[in-house]
Amino acid sequence: MELARQSRDKGAPMMRRSILALNAGSSSIKFALYDLVSSRDMQLVSRGTLDLGDKPTLRAKAADGTGQCDRPLTADKRHDAAIGEMLNWVQGEIGERNLICAGHRIVHGGSEFIEPVRLTPDIIDAIDKLTPLAPLHQPRSLAPVRAIAALQPDLPQVGCFDTAFHQTIDPLVRRFALPRQYEEQGLRRYGFHGLSYEYIAGRLSEISPIFAAKHTIVAHLGNGASLCALHGGKSIDTTMGFSALDGLVMGTRCGAIDPGVLLYFLLERGIAAEELQAMLYEKSGLLGVSGISGDMRTLEASNDPRAQEAMALFAFRAAREAAALANT
Repeated sequence: MELARQSRDKGAPMMRRSILALNAGSSSIKFALYDLVSSRDMQLVSRGTLDLGDKPTLRAKAADGTGQCDRPLTADKRHDAAIGEMLNWVQGEIGERNLICAGHRIVHGGSEFIEPVRLTPDIIDAIDKLTPLAPLHQPRSLAPVRAIAALQPDLPQVGCFDTAFHQTIDPLVRRFALPRQYEEQGLRRYGFHGLSYEYIAGRLSEISPIFAAKHTIVAHLGNGASLCALHGGKSIDTTMGFSALDGLVMGTRCGAIDPGVLLYFLLERGIAAEELQAMLYEKSGLLGVSGISGDMRTLEASNDPRAQEAMALFAFRAAREAAALANT
């Protein structure tokens, strides 16, 4: 609660001190506002989505589910303009609050960032240098950080990393069978969805300490999907590896694939690297197999046999990966 103390020391008015949490995706930013009740407790005030699609929209609901906002934005799809409107709404339309910090989910922390960190200009530059490890996700993570820094340069920002939770994985498990110098350069299995798994591990410990102390397999299922093996609440293996492509079949991502297939595309079919990247991230998975959609709900409602084949492949791969994790 050092940030709260600093705000008081600077003569901030005695009002509710709040933290804004942001989770940036490809076309939207999920956010939640929390009031600090004590040094160990926060109370949810509001949560919502900043949709940056074709029709930018701000939606928010109070903690009890009551609608607070559902309106189009006058801003264009630029992050800075849209986030500016969101900040104005947060600070002006749901009561007087002293916003003391913004917290961000950042996909990749590499080997260096294994704890939450204050996002100074130097730290932001260092995180940006990890973009080659997560070329599609990292820029999206940093876009709202930079937008808020430009709009409110005095507002402290903190980054929390999806890869950090998996730092407890044994070197044997995270190592690729490549020449050793590449591992020294950062080519290894990192794992993702760590903030989700960290929360699950914490809740499991509260709900059932007995099960939390044992070997447990948990799942993060969505457009991006993975499994994680926990022991004593710590990650010991996960299906995602060097990138967020690995592991399970996902909405539009291929999951684990024979590297020989990628070499074939590059060397025999002459597919450019950028085109291959787009195929693996955006045109594969459930969408690629079904030719219909990457949304499981749409596939479940379809009578098309290709939809059934895509769901069967997802279930088969999930079961196989779970069996492998059970032996970790």
